[in-house]
Amino acid sequence: MASLDKIVLVTRHTRLQDLIERFNTRAQARFTIERAGGNFADYEQEDDVYRRSLDTLLHTLDLGLKLQVVDRGFVPTFLFTPEDLVITLGQDGLVANTAKYALGRPIVAVNPDPGRFDGILLPFLPDKARGAIEAVLGGRAQVREVTLAEASLSDGQRMLAFNDLFIGAQSHVSARYRLTFAERAEAQSSSGVLVSTGAGSTGWMSSVFTMAAGVAALIGGSPNLHPLRLDWEDPRLLFAVREPFVSRHSSAGVVAGMLEQGQALELESLMPSGGVIFSDGVEADFVQFNSGVMARVKAAEQRARLVVGTDKALASSSRRA
Repeated sequence: MASLDKIVLVTRHTRLQDLIERFNTRAQARFTIERAGGNFADYEQEDDVYRRSLDTLLHTLDLGLKLQVVDRGFVPTFLFTPEDLVITLGQDGLVANTAKYALGRPIVAVNPDPGRFDGILLPFLPDKARGAIEAVLGGRAQVREVTLAEASLSDGQRMLAFNDLFIGAQSHVSARYRLTFAERAEAQSSSGVLVSTGAGSTGWMSSVFTMAAGVAALIGGSPNLHPLRLDWEDPRLLFAVREPFVSRHSSAGVVAGMLEQGQALELESLMPSGGVIFSDGVEADFVQFNSGVMARVKAAEQRARLVVGTDKALASSSRRA
């Protein structure tokens, strides 16, 4: 690994900041939320805690390294260098959306509000982050290599995912495509295809299993359907077809599967327009997937590197997800 000489601190707007941007002033935001019966004080409290956490974290980063603060909105276009050590201050989603752009760089994920966020990916508190950073600099950090998913398109586009990839339509209409898996191919019409990594198997993909268990119970089947969960380092991927529809022109013979190491899922778009692939729930950051384009989905060669503890003690998130 290259010698680290810069800290890149990735932050995000709070809900209060987003409201003020939307309504122009804090007073107008308060009026709108409270008129609708909402609790504006909750937004203020969350914002206060985040700002205090940011101040605390910044005071611990006097380590003789250059420091650059980057808002999450600029992460997709930010140029990370091999000499960067990355810190995130936000929810688990901020880690996921940063990791796929900061490939190979160690990431120290900090939980700004443990009373609000469970923080499966957030092992450090603001006042404890310095120890983790010093462990990275001294080569004493415990790091987990997290498998990423990759969608490579025939037109040269590429999308990586920390948790999951969504392949489907941009709006709530049926996605049409031809799916090929394990030498089986069929035209499908569905709400889209979800492909999950081990890190994402406890997230969106788990909701698919929850829905399947509920439907099974409704028709007299067993409700005890447990989600499949993979370790973060597992090279395999899970996929599921959401709400497949059977018609003269579409089938549902292949609706779920496990991509073994080196195996790929292939999809050909049958949508003249509006087809998209996005990752980790960020719909605004997508690649187009329209007629004439083929997508090949598999585990990426690159991996994310999450710091989970030091040589003295593992952080709480080092437990198997």
